[in-house]
Amino acid sequence: MTLSTATTTERRHSPWLILFTLCLGFFMILLDTTIVNIAIPQMSDHLKASLSDILWIINAYVLIYAVLLITAGRLGDLYGPKRLFMIGLVIFTAASAACGFAQNPAQLIVFRVIQGLGGALLTPQTLSVLTVIFPSDKRGAAFGVWGAVAGVATLAGPLLGGWLVTDFGWQWIFFVNLPVGVIALVLAAIVMPNLRLNRRPRLDWTGTVLVTAALFLITFGLIEGQSHDWGRVWGPITIVEILAAGVVVLGLFFAHQWSQQRREPLVPFQIFRDRNFSVMNVVAASIAFGMLGLFLPLTIFLQSVLELSALQAALTMAPMALISMLVAPVAGRAADRVGGKWILFAGMSLFSIGMGVLIASSHVDTSRLDLLPGLIVAGFGLGMTFAPMQTVAMRNVEPRMAGAASGMINTTRQLGGVIGSAAVGAVLQAQISTHLKSAAVADAGRLPPQYRTQVIDTLSHVASGSQDIAAGQIAPRLPAGLPDQARAQLDAFFTLVFHQGFVGAMRATLWLPIAVMGGAALAVTLVRRRSSRRTEQE
Repeated sequence: MTLSTATTTERRHSPWLILFTLCLGFFMILLDTTIVNIAIPQMSDHLKASLSDILWIINAYVLIYAVLLITAGRLGDLYGPKRLFMIGLVIFTAASAACGFAQNPAQLIVFRVIQGLGGALLTPQTLSVLTVIFPSDKRGAAFGVWGAVAGVATLAGPLLGGWLVTDFGWQWIFFVNLPVGVIALVLAAIVMPNLRLNRRPRLDWTGTVLVTAALFLITFGLIEGQSHDWGRVWGPITIVEILAAGVVVLGLFFAHQWSQQRREPLVPFQIFRDRNFSVMNVVAASIAFGMLGLFLPLTIFLQSVLELSALQAALTMAPMALISMLVAPVAGRAADRVGGKWILFAGMSLFSIGMGVLIASSHVDTSRLDLLPGLIVAGFGLGMTFAPMQTVAMRNVEPRMAGAASGMINTTRQLGGVIGSAAVGAVLQAQISTHLKSAAVADAGRLPPQYRTQVIDTLSHVASGSQDIAAGQIAPRLPAGLPDQARAQLDAFFTLVFHQGFVGAMRATLWLPIAVMGGAALAVTLVRRRSSRRTEQE
């Protein structure tokens, strides 16, 4: 890829220094997609937040972030990635400070929305700049570093968050962004090149409105579906209708984009003519589906079944992050030499195998060491995915379309994560309903005979309801006037049933993300191998 369709208005600094600057901002953005979860109990207590408030504190950021990525990528194409990167940094850093000073849930939700805006403006510019400033024979190594940052940020959020919340308070999960944001902003102003396209920019406002509305409806429906039991949200309006409306508006968006292809569309269809880019969008969504699909049940298992603290749970998962961080740059350099296709295939296969080992190792009496082999294998697999995926995806993208392509693949990744969370959450809830009742029936012999029928009926009702399984227990209403000994016996029984029921449900549920990752690994075989003398093979 050359700079023939782009210009730079200043002396170019080392591309590796530019990469460091981009990764610093990108790390901060991705960290906020996971770090907030660990602070939920303390935030809820301090801000007097309801469950609905907490869900919106988490999801408001993801919602706005995912919805605006395509638009932000195109804005970077039109007005320069450096400008958009710096604007995004300023907005995100200022919003982070505001989040730390929030006095009630409403304020925090608003500031999280602004954080999402800043993150969306920043993220697509990282890939588009890397695509332009690195020659094709060095791009894999650069994407390897970028991939290591992406993987570690996603996995390190709970670990860093657990330490900050424990020692400093929930506000510091936001305040930690301030020095990072300021340093990244200063570096960006100094070292990032002023890339400009050799044509007059124009933004497709109709397309912007349509894609924003479509992605908002779809993402909102997926995020809120489970909490509303996939039924009514406002009056007669249901989640299914919201999702259907999103699909219709998305269809209108693509129809409009088809009519704009000879002008300046928001999504140039030309980027999808490259089979590799199209396949990598599927792979990106599948990786996010698999990662978030794994983390939801595993986090509950570690804290609610194994009864680990938030920090202990994060430390248990840390080997996967560490190995991923070490492997990603190596995988990136290897992709430069031999092509990314089979490295990516091996990575996705190893991640799926690691998850399978994790399932086999998960029992009520499992120790943290028992989980280590699966986490190590999954870490190797994860480290071998990000860099080759980006190398294969962006290899043939023209510089003038780098922002649009980057925005598209990041949007696909975010939607894959949202769909993964929603799908795995729904399957987990259904499996818990089945396994709690089965565990209760199987262990009914532990109960005094006079309570068995009543307790089984009560647990069947709890299992089919909306019990908060993250609490680590089930707490059905016990008969009044129970002797202390009988109450203690029933409490122990409920704990046992929850542990056995959840483990069974988790083991069944995790086959879904494994299947998605396995299917995506097969899709990688469709990547076209290039034999041109001017470029290495894929």
